[in-house]
Amino acid sequence: MKRLFDELSYDVSKRTTQKYSTSFSLGILALSPSIRSAIYSIYGYVRLADEIVDSFHGYDKEKLLLRLKTETGNALDEGISLNPILQSFQETVRNYRIDKNLIEQFLHSMEMDLQKVNYNSELYREYIYGSAEVVGLMCLHIFTEGNKQKFEELKPFAMKLGSAFQKVNFLRDLKEDYQMLGRTYFPGINMSVFDNSVKYKIEEEIEAEFKEALTGIKKLPGGSMFGVYLAYRYYLSLFEKIKRTSSQNILTNRVRIPNSQKIFLAFKSYIRYKSAYL
Repeated sequence: MKRLFDELSYDVSKRTTQKYSTSFSLGILALSPSIRSAIYSIYGYVRLADEIVDSFHGYDKEKLLLRLKTETGNALDEGISLNPILQSFQETVRNYRIDKNLIEQFLHSMEMDLQKVNYNSELYREYIYGSAEVVGLMCLHIFTEGNKQKFEELKPFAMKLGSAFQKVNFLRDLKEDYQMLGRTYFPGINMSVFDNSVKYKIEEEIEAEFKEALTGIKKLPGGSMFGVYLAYRYYLSLFEKIKRTSSQNILTNRVRIPNSQKIFLAFKSYIRYKSAYL
């Protein structure tokens, strides 16, 4: 029966999320049970594309990404895929009427990762929109559950949160992106002279986005507010640790938050949430 395959498909996306991200897994657990599977499916799909461009060294990444793009289109057109992650994703897209343009923009940014792009301000914004902001908008479709007015109200805040998360990832992964993958996302920055003053300018931009995003989090429906707030707190904690780390150490080490600290953060965040002190 197809129901069993659907259950398996959502479970594969859930397991993918749990395998790759403790932070997002805990955040999703804090969402209403009725929307968890849909958010797992979004993360599973995004993770699949990320793995192609970031990890599948020794394979034809361009060919694999093109295959994913083709299979995504087929799945959305036909309403089914034999790939469990794609199956759960296409069902979520259909159920929540997620704009297909968001998916196209996401895949476009993944294609940019396969090119040696010299990022200027315009290309930088284009990449962040496709790689992060549209993912926030996909999730917002689920959080607002078809309420178009609420979606439009919260859209700018969801984009700011996605952008902040992505820029924190850029700083966290600077060593791997620059030294191993040859990528430099920040425009107008010569990585050979990356110092604390350069790092501080990037951090100022991220800090402003976090502040703006929190305004939107407070306006989310009850079933999604705490889960998104928890993810926000995890990334804010990572960001604060990055701020305390010198530019030189950022280039040589990947900053992490231990799982034990994440659990403590979850407890503190819940207390703040219940006391309405976000």
